[in-house]
Amino acid sequence: MNQKLILAVALLIVCVTAVGKKKVQTQELWPNGEPMAAWFTNTTKVDVETLGQKYILTDYGVRQGTTDVQTREIQAVIDRAAANGGGVIVVPKGTFYSGSLFFKQGTHLLVEEGGVLKGSDRIRDFEIRETRIEGQTCQYFVALINADGVDGFTIAGKGTIDGNGQDYWQEFWIRRLWNPQCTNKDAQRPRLTYISNSKNVTIQDVRLINSPFWTNHIYRCDHVRYLDLYIYSSTTGIKGPSTDAIDIDVCHDVVVRGCYMNVNDDAVVLKGGKGTYADQAPENGPCYNILVENCHYGTVHGCMTLGSESVHDWNVIMRRCHTDNTQNVLWLKMRPDTPQHYEFVRVEDFTGHCRSFLLVKPWTQFYQKEDREDMPISQCNDISFKNINMDCGTFFNVEGSDKYALKNFSFENINVKDAAKKKAFENHPIDQLTLKNVVVNGERR
Repeated sequence: MNQKLILAVALLIVCVTAVGKKKVQTQELWPNGEPMAAWFTNTTKVDVETLGQKYILTDYGVRQGTTDVQTREIQAVIDRAAANGGGVIVVPKGTFYSGSLFFKQGTHLLVEEGGVLKGSDRIRDFEIRETRIEGQTCQYFVALINADGVDGFTIAGKGTIDGNGQDYWQEFWIRRLWNPQCTNKDAQRPRLTYISNSKNVTIQDVRLINSPFWTNHIYRCDHVRYLDLYIYSSTTGIKGPSTDAIDIDVCHDVVVRGCYMNVNDDAVVLKGGKGTYADQAPENGPCYNILVENCHYGTVHGCMTLGSESVHDWNVIMRRCHTDNTQNVLWLKMRPDTPQHYEFVRVEDFTGHCRSFLLVKPWTQFYQKEDREDMPISQCNDISFKNINMDCGTFFNVEGSDKYALKNFSFENINVKDAAKKKAFENHPIDQLTLKNVVVNGERR
């Protein structure tokens, strides 16, 4: 090999090595240091035109403009598409009423602009099946849209899925007035969407409104994307009780991007089980690799809530978001009856208004503690906040407990107004608290 060729090969090796190092250096990492897969930053949406034949409801005898519940007719279209190898169920312009629908492998849902799929206001139109609800597996009413074991399932379109929840909400508050201990299970209500045991799921562009109960619930799923959604339930007048925007239950690899959320409860919630032996039940489990970005919150209880039914959550990022009127930005609910571990959570680039920015307190609603000799101490560790510019009622609202330990919380580039005018971080219960360029009410801490 001549000298020029040797030099050229050597130069090529140096260039390739340099490019490789650059890729490694710029690759995004999760809070625990693991590399983030490229899937998380891919913003390409599903092209509905590639999903197969379209089955337009009105072509198969489903009527619009009537309040008659047409569950059987719509389900027949889904079943026809599944039998033919799959396809897209199309809700055209108009309003179509239904009870519980069950999508099958290869089928998808497109709600066109001006189209409305509207849930029945009668609970009898929703089936009772074994399902997952509030951290437990039990017999309960299913959702308006259900998909179990449907890999690649897609919901798309510029139309609306309306849970028609107002009567359910009113009944709940009547029951709660009569019995203050009334739970969500006592006041039976369907969810809007429930997707379980599925992967490569995308819900994009649609309006999801007025759910009777939780709006979106995924269980034992991975690689799920919620993209550019409008999620709404009433937060004034007759409020929509427990209408969480997105409940992530024993799932991993989930993206929530570009969504507007205004609900009478928490926005994004991580769940995985509850109870004294929740960490040993096979139906329970962790949530990890959760990315929430570029979202806008109207009125919500918590932008991101870990609990009240969580066991172990890690690698959670919430960034580049704005909130108009949230009660809490990050809410860590600590159940005395459940062993819990929340770690490697990062909140960054946040603006807006809130009642409490960080809330960590015991959560004792409807809990039942059993005796357990080896009950582990719950813990929260490696929780970080960076580039925060907020108006807060209280910025730092953290309580200690002998039931849990808090360790390694960091705050960097913080500029907030705290209406409570408390001395933030004084007498805090956190082991290893780091403050860097933190300004509260104009005072550097």
